[in-house]
Amino acid sequence: MTSLSTRHIPDRLQSPMTRATRSWEALLLLVAIAIFIANSLASPYFLDPWNLSDASFNFTEKALIAFAMAMLVIAGEIDLSVASIIALCSTVMGAAMMAGVPVWGLVALGLGTGLACGAFNGLLVAGFGLPSIVVTIGTMSLFRGLSFIALGDGAYTGYPAGFAWFGQGYVWWVFSFELVLFVVMALLFSILLHRTNFGRLVYVIGNNATAARFSGVRVDRVRFILFLLTGLMSGIAAICLTSRLGSTRPSIATGFELEVVTMVVLGGVSILGGSGSIPGVVIAALVMGLVTFGLGLLNVPGIVMSIIVGALLIGVIALPRLWAMWRR
Repeated sequence: MTSLSTRHIPDRLQSPMTRATRSWEALLLLVAIAIFIANSLASPYFLDPWNLSDASFNFTEKALIAFAMAMLVIAGEIDLSVASIIALCSTVMGAAMMAGVPVWGLVALGLGTGLACGAFNGLLVAGFGLPSIVVTIGTMSLFRGLSFIALGDGAYTGYPAGFAWFGQGYVWWVFSFELVLFVVMALLFSILLHRTNFGRLVYVIGNNATAARFSGVRVDRVRFILFLLTGLMSGIAAICLTSRLGSTRPSIATGFELEVVTMVVLGGVSILGGSGSIPGVVIAALVMGLVTFGLGLLNVPGIVMSIIVGALLIGVIALPRLWAMWRR
């Protein structure tokens, strides 16, 4: 007979502290700490406060999109057009800047273009019932193509000084506007997903959309709102990125969609939907930022970083299965 001391206790009957220490987020936090220590040993410049502040620029813009993308993936959908939305938002802001539109107008146009792109994706998916992966692959080419038509090989430069603050300004000491925005959005999305009825509906839809529909949940409306959120966060990221670079090219943010999806999946969000958390995405963003910045300090070429990001995406899809097998 199996003794009580060796009997398996279901997760729901364990204490909150036990569940927290055995969670994917706890493992990811240990990885982040290990990478931080390795970077500090590998380079004497890593622990400089201003260098650490600069390291945040490697992940904040992508993480802003990852928060909304996490909710979308939990609901069983995905948006692969986010990088192209950034390009189109930046192109619209650049054209408006050349026409003499003031800073507040540029910000409004960036947000509005992101919302419009998100609404277009949401209409095709939620309104017409098309698969999100097919729709957003199509709009990925569409939005980026519009930017290339508008700019060709050219670029928009000469943004006003006031606009540069969004991507280059500091709120206090080494805390940049982007880093503060990252923290605020992490808190807001955490509350939205984990503390509101809307967040509970996202989980319900991701686990069984058909059952949710028969239970009276307005599934299509929730999906549409999620695509709107993803478009809006892409618009915010476009404002920050364009401000930080000080220019607009049609190739801006190329490859961002891969890193955003990697952040989401690395953060413990199931690619099949129904599970995941915003704190996990926050830690995943920190991990990717630390990895990228550490490799940059060691003068590792960009192509090698891309290989590492791709390997991370493949690895984190397989690791949850291995983790679950180990726990059983």
